[in-house]
Amino acid sequence: MSSPGQGLLAPLERQVRLLQTLVERSLAPFDAVFDLLEQSGAAMHRQADALSESARALEQAAELMRVQAELYERTVRTVRAPAEVAKGLAGVRRRDR
Repeated sequence: MSSPGQGLLAPLERQVRLLQTLVERSLAPFDAVFDLLEQSGAAMHRQADALSESARALEQAAELMRVQAELYERTVRTVRAPAEVAKGLAGVRRRDR
């Protein structure tokens, strides 16, 4: 047999459970928003990493272009030198660049 106190507790326990459910459902959208914000932060970190990698690749490409430019200029000077010597021997004036 149940005591009179237990009869009063059952409706209170039910109200507490209903209140808990209401609070959980009310706060669920906030949890979803915070989850999305965390995911956005992680995505931004990945983008920053990708941009850093791209920057390093561009720096390497720029350095390679500098080396190629120096080699090209040196090649032109090397190929031009015999022609300049021949012009000098022939008395041809060097043209201005």
